[in-house]
Amino acid sequence: MVLPLMPKATAVWLVENTALSFEQIADFCGIHSLEVQAIADEEVASGIIGQDPTSSGQLTAEEIKRCELNQDADLRLLETSTPKPRSRSKGARYTPISKRQDRPDAILWLLKHHPEIYNRQICNLIGTTKATIDAISNRTHRNIKNITPRNPVTLGLCSEDDLEKAIIVAKSKIEKEAKLAERQKDSKDSNELSAKV
Repeated sequence: MVLPLMPKATAVWLVENTALSFEQIADFCGIHSLEVQAIADEEVASGIIGQDPTSSGQLTAEEIKRCELNQDADLRLLETSTPKPRSRSKGARYTPISKRQDRPDAILWLLKHHPEIYNRQICNLIGTTKATIDAISNRTHRNIKNITPRNPVTLGLCSEDDLEKAIIVAKSKIEKEAKLAERQKDSKDSNELSAKV
């Protein structure tokens, strides 16, 4: 389901400026109707400024009027010609300047808690270099005394999903390598047995 940009801000604006039901606003914004009711009661989102979906081209005034007259109707998001963002799949990530000093902490955490993750994956996950990873793992980094292991997800250097994907890929690669080594050992043993016979 496609949601509007800034769903909570849109919900705040719709609660304040329309006669739509809580269920209609909840369905359109992708949030629970109790949360919409809490927004209306000013228990939630009191500091959020409402975002007008008509000015951003997500809804028309006619669509809002149509749904105000019929409480069973659902709001429909307008089709836009703006391209949707694509997720990056390859290459290093850009790390904001304010978070770059946290990278060594995240690298040490990954090396300590997930040694199965390859250096190339750490480079792509955090946006660092192999030289930095090697320096931290060999304890030759210039600031090694001040580095403390911290989770890269809580530091905001990567998402939980990306970290889980990296762990799964690394574990499956290790399993494949182990199976391949076992097959090679079995074939070598069988060749030696046939040579003796």
